Amino acid sequence: MLTGGCYCGAIRYEARAEPFHETICHCTDCRRIVGAAQVAWFSVPRSAFRFVAGTPTAFRSSPAVLRRFCGTCGTSLTYEAESAPDEIDITTASLDEPSRVPPRDHTWVSSKLDWDPISDGLPAFSGARDSDRPSG
Repeated sequence: MLTGGCYCGAIRYEARAEPFHETICHCTDCRRIVGAAQVAWFSVPRSAFRFVAGTPTAFRSSPAVLRRFCGTCGTSLTYEAESAPDEIDITTASLDEPSRVPPRDHTWVSSKLDWDPISDGLPAFSGARDSDRPSG
């Protein structure tokens, strides 16, 4: 089981499944929402995820995407896309032990910031991983 939550401790969650789609996203939306050059995410089946303390604030960042975050400290927590109704993406850095879920690739590198080099040797996709072949 994976556990995590927000910075201030108001929101806690647990994920009871093996993570998949472990990535570092460079898309403009994720960067702007989190306020960072890149965001590490992983996915689990939606049925294996639950908030166990507190109620996060929800924000619809586009008509088909719902993001949840702590309304007190602002920590980004989840991403839910209507195109993938059976899964939920969780910010890796909100885990109690983020090193347990290392990234396996980079996505949306076509949107990455010029001053943010990718030098870790992981595969890099210009968009979503299922839309093209890795460039690295």
